[in-house]
Amino acid sequence: MFIPVRLGSTRLPRKPLLKIKGKALIEHLIERVKTAKLPNLVILCITTRPEDSIFTRIAKKCGVECFRGSEKDILDRYLNAALKYDVDFIVNVDGDDIFCDPELIDKTIEAFLKTGPSFIKWKDLPLGAAPCGIKFEALKKACEIKDESNTETGWSAYFTDTNLFDVEYLETEDKELKHPEIRMTLDYPEDLRFVEEIFNRLYSPEKVFTLREILDLLRKQPHLLEINKGVQDKYWKRFKQKARIKLKTKSTS
Repeated sequence: MFIPVRLGSTRLPRKPLLKIKGKALIEHLIERVKTAKLPNLVILCITTRPEDSIFTRIAKKCGVECFRGSEKDILDRYLNAALKYDVDFIVNVDGDDIFCDPELIDKTIEAFLKTGPSFIKWKDLPLGAAPCGIKFEALKKACEIKDESNTETGWSAYFTDTNLFDVEYLETEDKELKHPEIRMTLDYPEDLRFVEEIFNRLYSPEKVFTLREILDLLRKQPHLLEINKGVQDKYWKRFKQKARIKLKTKSTS
């Protein structure tokens, strides 16, 4: 399992190190994903910038691996991490996705073991709740065909939008989990307040709360959804402006 993380955010500075309940957010995420049953290892994929050295210490403290690679080319960073650790399938959990669900991590791996697709993506879940999966051979091919050294934003489009890869879209049968309108990722101060409110109501040092528990809370206290609802349009506008893919044989925007 790869977790990309860095300190270079401008919208919410140093967000992985912001503390809730006495722990940095990245520590909460590591604690959460380590409860998944199927991953063989967890690797923080960080940049070579000196400021990101702090994550090497956090990785050691939390009992996970750490790999340093390209600052802007996240696909290249992943490729070299996969080569170093001899990984044939990557479950990607973004460092901003504090509530990524361990059960969905396991189901992503199960889907790969069953059908072996190049890329796995979940549909209709809250933004930030689910991982994606990347087959090593597909990652290697994407790095060979891309003609762009900045793949920081929207890199999954190399797999989903080029018609070059076998993509499997997973969909939960649990209708209570289908809430694509709900935002659970961490980019803005409003997102941080939302995360804090969830932790204030559900956190226990003895147990990692689940996506189902979060959504149950939100059904009972729908006013919590208003905290960061207003940044969703701003997020997608910025995403579309920054996301781009460029192939060596042809360009796609």
